Amino acid sequence: MLRSPYGSWPSPIDAALAAAHDGRPEWVGFVGDEVWWTEPRPAEGGRRTLVRRRSDGGEESVLPAPWNVRSRVIEYGGLPWAGVHHDGRLLVVFVHFADQRLYRYEPGGEPVPLTPVSPLGGGLRWAEPRVDLARGEVWAVLEEFTGDGPDDVRRMLAAVPLDGSAAGDRAAVRELTGSRHRFVTGARLSPDGRRAAWLGWDHPRMPWDGTELLVADVGEDGVLTGVRTVAGGPDEAVAQAEWSADGQLLYSSDRSGWWNLYRDGTPLCPREEEFGGPVWQLGLRWFAPLDSGLLAVVHGRGPTVLGILDPESGEIVDAAGPWTECTATLATHGARVVAVGASPRTGHEVVELDTATGRARVIGARHRDPVDPAYYPEPQIRAFGGPDGREVHAHVYPPHHPRRAAPDGELPPYVIWAHGGPTSRVPLVLDLAIAYFTSRGIGVAEVNYGGSTGYGRAYRERLREQWGVVDVEDCAAVARALADEGTADPARLAIRGGSAGGWTTAASLTTTDVYACGTIVYPVLDLATWGPGETHDFESRYLESLIGPLAEVPARYAERSPTAYADRLTVPFLLLQGLDDVICPPAQCERFLARIAGRGVPHAYLTFAGEGHGFRKAETLVRALEAEFSLYTQVFGLEPTPPIPKVDLIP
Repeated sequence: MLRSPYGSWPSPIDAALAAAHDGRPEWVGFVGDEVWWTEPRPAEGGRRTLVRRRSDGGEESVLPAPWNVRSRVIEYGGLPWAGVHHDGRLLVVFVHFADQRLYRYEPGGEPVPLTPVSPLGGGLRWAEPRVDLARGEVWAVLEEFTGDGPDDVRRMLAAVPLDGSAAGDRAAVRELTGSRHRFVTGARLSPDGRRAAWLGWDHPRMPWDGTELLVADVGEDGVLTGVRTVAGGPDEAVAQAEWSADGQLLYSSDRSGWWNLYRDGTPLCPREEEFGGPVWQLGLRWFAPLDSGLLAVVHGRGPTVLGILDPESGEIVDAAGPWTECTATLATHGARVVAVGASPRTGHEVVELDTATGRARVIGARHRDPVDPAYYPEPQIRAFGGPDGREVHAHVYPPHHPRRAAPDGELPPYVIWAHGGPTSRVPLVLDLAIAYFTSRGIGVAEVNYGGSTGYGRAYRERLREQWGVVDVEDCAAVARALADEGTADPARLAIRGGSAGGWTTAASLTTTDVYACGTIVYPVLDLATWGPGETHDFESRYLESLIGPLAEVPARYAERSPTAYADRLTVPFLLLQGLDDVICPPAQCERFLARIAGRGVPHAYLTFAGEGHGFRKAETLVRALEAEFSLYTQVFGLEPTPPIPKVDLIP
C-alpha cells in the first residue's frame, strides 16, 4: 500500500467515464410480451432513446437520433410513451422533446405526428399516453399554454385521434375533464372500461401536501361523467391509483403519516414504511397489480426494494438479488414484473421478476463494471444528531483506493452533498461521480436532511416554512459530526448541491462558517424572483409551504435568500448554470454575482448553452465535474495525479 496525501491518488475513474454512466433507464413497460424502456444517451446530446428487448433477448434502440423520447409537462416531465399490438404489428406513441408533439410510430416506418404545434408560450405538451384502440384514440395529460407567461397554462385529460387528424387541428383534440384542477395525472381505466381514476390538486399545494383521488364514469362515447372525489384532500397526499383485476380501486395515501396502500379505503399493509413518494413526474408507479390479485410494490424506509404483496394477508416477499434500491417505475404482464433496480455496487438495471418461479434477473441496461470495482466507494448508512436532538439521515462515503492510503495523521477533505427537491431523497446506489472523488481521496457525505422523503410525513414536514434553516442546520450537523469524530478534516470541508441543493449550498455559505468552499449548481438564490410569473407553474407556489405565505411573512423571503446576504460570502465558490433553464433561470445567478462584484471573493461562473435544469450532455458533465474538482484542489491545497484542467477563480 503506497502512501500519498488525500486528493493526490490516481484513479481510473475520470470525468469522461462518470459522464458516460450518468443517468438511468426509466419508464419501463410491456408491448405485448416485450419489455421496453427509455435510456439516456449523454454522448448523443443528452437525448433519451426508447429501447426494446426483443424476444431473442437482444436489445435495440428503437428510434435513432435526433428523436428524443422525453416530456416537458410540469417541466420535470412524465411517462413519455405507450405501446400496443395492433393488427399483428407494434404501435408506439411517444413524446418528442424538441417539439413536445405526440407521434405515432410503427417499426419499419417513420414517426407520424398526432398533435399540432401551438404558437403560444410553451405550446402543447403531453404525458402519460394510453392507447385506446377501441375508440381509435390516445388518452393523455395535456398541458396547454394560453399565453407567453410561465403560469399562463391549463391542464386536463384529453383524447387524441390515432389517425393523425389532430396533427394540424387543435379542435380535433377531445377534452375529457376540462380545467377542473390546476394539475392532473393520467387516467387509469377499470378493467371493464366503465370507470376512470386520476389525481388532481391545485395551488398552493404541492402533490406531497395534498391531492384528490377522482373517479368518473366512462360512457360508451368515451365521455367522462359523474366526477367525484373518493380519497385525499388538503392534508392527505394520494401518490398513485390503480385498479385491481377484479375492479377494486387501489391507491397509496399518507393519511397515516406514511404512504401506505389502500383498497377501496381499507388499509392493506399498515407499516411505518413508504409505498409511495413525491410526484415530481407524472406516471410514477410504486405499485402495480398482477392478474393473480397480488401486488408488485416498491417499498421501504429510506432505501426502497421490490417486493410482492399479498393483499389478503398483508405479507410481503421481497425479490432476491443485489438490488437494494428500486425506482418508482413498475410494469406487470401476466406473472411478470419489470422494475429498475440498483445497489452501491451496481448502476441502475432493468430487472424482471417472474412471480410464478420467484426468479429475478437483469434483462436490460445491464451493469458492467467499467473499471475494477475495487475503486468503488464503500458507503455507510448513518444517522446523526441534529439540532434539538432530531435525527438526520446520511450516506457517508469515505475516501477509498485499493492501492493508496494517506500518511499517518492526515485527515481527509470531505464534501457535503445536498440533494435537490428539496422534497426528495438520495438513493444509496453506485454513482461514478461520487467514486470520482472518493477514489482520489476526497470523502463525500450525502445528507437526507429534514424535509426529505422516505421517512414519513412528519420527517418530510420538518422543512415546512423552514427552508434555508433546517436543511442548512442538518447539513452542518453532519459536517461538524464528521469533523468532531475525526473522520473529516474540519479545515477542509466543502458543500455542493444542485437546484434546491444549490439553494442549500448558497445558504450554507452565506450563513455558516463550516465550509471552506462550495459548488452551487443551477440554484434557487433569490426568493423574491422565484414565484408566480418568474419560474415554472408547477413550483411557483412551492414557497408558501417552504417559507410561508408571502403576504403574511414578506420579510422572511428576504431574510432567507442567499442573494440578500451575498456580502457575507467570504469563501471561494463555483457556480454552474444551464442557459436554457426555465426552472432556475440564469438571471438568479447574475443577480447573485452582481452582489459580490468587487468584493474579492474568488469564484468561477460557468454557463452551458443548450442545457436546462439538470445537465445531460457528456461534454457538460465532464467540464462541470473537472471544474468542481479543480476548485477543491486549489482551496484544499491538493496535488492531483495526473493534473486536471484548472478552473480560473477570479476575485
